[in-house]
Amino acid sequence: MKRRLALIAPSILTLGLVSVAYSQTDDVFAFIPDGGRTLLAGVVEAGVPEETKTELLTGKRTSAEWLGYLEEQAPSVPSVADMDEYQRQTLADYLAYNMPLSAVPETVDASTLPRDGRDFSLEYCQSCHIITVVVTQERAREAWLGTMHRPSHIEVNLTEPEREALADYLVVNAGIPIEQVPPELRAGGASY
Repeated sequence: MKRRLALIAPSILTLGLVSVAYSQTDDVFAFIPDGGRTLLAGVVEAGVPEETKTELLTGKRTSAEWLGYLEEQAPSVPSVADMDEYQRQTLADYLAYNMPLSAVPETVDASTLPRDGRDFSLEYCQSCHIITVVVTQERAREAWLGTMHRPSHIEVNLTEPEREALADYLVVNAGIPIEQVPPELRAGGASY
């Protein structure tokens, strides 16, 4: 236990410094790609036909089916047409995990939608190490899930579907070159 506490202390200090830096800048984490929640909110806020909005919030599809649906909608939905392949895949994965909503909110924005892989990485991964350790690694889904099921990670308060959503988000969006990471987030590392 002493060893674990000794290893956690530097990360807590690092997180504290990152929190200070975060509060002093626009968004120190802006280099991390948007998650599905933000992408979906952006599509809805940009304006979509009502039937498309309804389908996005109440439809049930696999990730591959959602990706096909998004590609079909792109010609008539500029906010989807403007997405790159990674954003579309991120949104398709998010929709597969979270739709249909049990209750469609009156106003659809990021605050009314379920959390996504980006949210999970910022909330849970940083509880032990700086986010850079996670987002700079390019790994297969099985490797991410393997890490999340190790003794050092299994106690993280995520359900199995949330772990899978986080793994899918990281497969598509991690592997960020260190040069794209703000300098204040390049130091530090895992605490275990």
